[in-house]
Amino acid sequence: MAVRIGTSGWIYPPWRRVFYPEGLVQRRELTYLAERLDSVEINGSFYSLQRASSYRSWAERTPDDFVFAVKGGRFVTHMKKLRGVEEALANFFASGPLALGPKLGPVLWQLPPNLGYDAERIEDFLALLPHSTAAAAALAAGHGDKVPEPCTETDADRPLRHAMEVRHPSFRDPAFVAQLRRHGVALVVADTAGTFPRLDDVTADLVYVRLHGDTELYASGYSAAALDAWAARIRAWAADEASPTEDTVAPDDPPPQAPAGRDVVVYFDNDVKVHAPFDAMALRERVRELGR
Repeated sequence: MAVRIGTSGWIYPPWRRVFYPEGLVQRRELTYLAERLDSVEINGSFYSLQRASSYRSWAERTPDDFVFAVKGGRFVTHMKKLRGVEEALANFFASGPLALGPKLGPVLWQLPPNLGYDAERIEDFLALLPHSTAAAAALAAGHGDKVPEPCTETDADRPLRHAMEVRHPSFRDPAFVAQLRRHGVALVVADTAGTFPRLDDVTADLVYVRLHGDTELYASGYSAAALDAWAARIRAWAADEASPTEDTVAPDDPPPQAPAGRDVVVYFDNDVKVHAPFDAMALRERVRELGR
């Protein structure tokens, strides 16, 4: 099992001279972050197709054991709303995630708040997702002409994991949890200061956590007590010892067994007031202390 903690993105002007030291050039910001944390979420990929050369550069600027989560494009999730996305998925995977090589971590699919649960829609989309880098490369080969620098090859065939973050209350349905388990896709545990529903069912060998703010969405930091509670929960997930909570949708349906433990990734998205990197470092230290 592995626990990785980082931030959602790293290019934020307010972080400069607060988290990033005075005089640090922008190109060095990722390296600076990667010296203090062991993962980061690429969120530029949500807004537009990136370039393969950018992914390669990001990989080169981080340690060998660093991992990137990649956020799936909003064209797939918010504009197409998961329907008719075969070429869009091909374009996304051709745009460069495979260029990360062994540093490619899970792919995050964040659904919009106005998209309710439709079992058929979700099933059709989950069936399209590639679960290995070789399958992703094969899918990428069908890309269209919108990809600026196509990358349709992988240096090795590795497992590829996915996570889904939902924001509509209709997803609080045991049938949805069962779908994710059948496809081996992680359900994102999202703390959004009560703005969106929090679901914490374990659906795969990965637990994916996004911390958007404790009391104010994207803005508030996490208290020492809150970080202690999250650290304990993370260690329980990693050891496959987490008990159901009030946020568990299907408490009577046990998750898939993971005798060797589960991987857990955690990303702080409370970046507005520069809490994210400091909260991530504090949580990482707490999780390490609990593991000793």
